[in-house]
Amino acid sequence: GHVQLLPPQNVTLVSKDFEMILTWTPGEGSPPDVTYTVRYKSQDHMDKWIKVPHCKNTPRTSCILTCMFSNIYVKGQAQVKAVSGRLQSPWVKSQFKDYFSEVELAPPVLILNVKENLIQVNASFPLPTCVENLTLKYELNHWEAGSEDKKKYEGYRKDSVTLDTTALRSNHCFSARSIFDSIELKHSQFSQPVCVPLNHKG
Repeated sequence: GHVQLLPPQNVTLVSKDFEMILTWTPGEGSPPDVTYTVRYKSQDHMDKWIKVPHCKNTPRTSCILTCMFSNIYVKGQAQVKAVSGRLQSPWVKSQFKDYFSEVELAPPVLILNVKENLIQVNASFPLPTCVENLTLKYELNHWEAGSEDKKKYEGYRKDSVTLDTTALRSNHCFSARSIFDSIELKHSQFSQPVCVPLNHKG
């Protein structure tokens, strides 16, 4: 009988948390020792598939490709095959995507610096190294714990927001989301609220 290794299924380039990731599911009846190998190409080098060193013979069913593509505006494509012992499946290609228009954002991480009569809020973005220069903004919400009344602030990535806390009491909460103005305006989810007690005397 002719033994065949069925190719991976649902091969898709997706974006999550600022990354570009190739995902797939195992082909039907895949053996337990199956591994996968991934290659990619960019539209500016269409004649050449390039190996992805960190996704050669990987047991995982995903591969991060964010920093493999030459730049964020060029569409790229990836392909994956299954390998088991001497058997290899055919390659299966993903669709074409580019980072700039497809990127899905992660919320920023808020860093709060509480001083005597003020609080300084900075937003840090969990960006892969190759896209550290993206022009991102963030929208910051500030509210008193238990209240529905939120104040909004907006700033560019490197901006910090400083609030005068002289008149504030009790717990105050902060949450932010990332904003990226690419082909359309994109927002991430809001970050988990961070709450701090202010001016507790005594």
